[in-house]
Amino acid sequence: MTRDKGKMFIFTAPSGAGKTTIVQHVLQKFPFLGFSVSATTRTKREKELDGRDYYFLSKEEFDRKISEGAFAEWEEVYTGLFYGTLHKEIERVWQEGRHLVFDIDVQGALRLKKLFGHRCMSIFVKPPSTEVLVQRLTARNTETPENLAKRIAKMKEENQFENHFDMVLVNDILPIACTEAEHIVQTFVFGIDQS
Repeated sequence: MTRDKGKMFIFTAPSGAGKTTIVQHVLQKFPFLGFSVSATTRTKREKELDGRDYYFLSKEEFDRKISEGAFAEWEEVYTGLFYGTLHKEIERVWQEGRHLVFDIDVQGALRLKKLFGHRCMSIFVKPPSTEVLVQRLTARNTETPENLAKRIAKMKEENQFENHFDMVLVNDILPIACTEAEHIVQTFVFGIDQS
């Protein structure tokens, strides 16, 4: 695949909406897709691997990469926690001859969409309700009460941007949402629904 033919699928959502599960599903379903591994300054969680789940960088390393122009986009998603997409990740997946899949925050998704335009299909994954999202975040049991409150406030802010994306995918029943995501991928890559 030449660089000008590479497409992008940008999945974004408030925390807990289920975008990562949907992204993992389409990556397993379609071998022509490749995952763009984001860089972050957050602490590695149990079972996460550097270079597979994220590139885990110190704040100093992240700042150096900003000054070097290494990021296609970056954002301070939460106070002191930075996330970004490295240019080298985009090139790596395209060099492998695959279309890119991103699992990123709302502001980063908007920046990539602006940068790459018609080559992107941007998908806003939405829970059926705020209450369901709060239940999902609470059930994760990975957040302190303070962090949970921050995530809920961030979610309310991010929901205001759903109309800025090409598609809104409501994740109420996961298997249905995954099937809908498959249709979105097939239609954008092949121009028709291959199901």
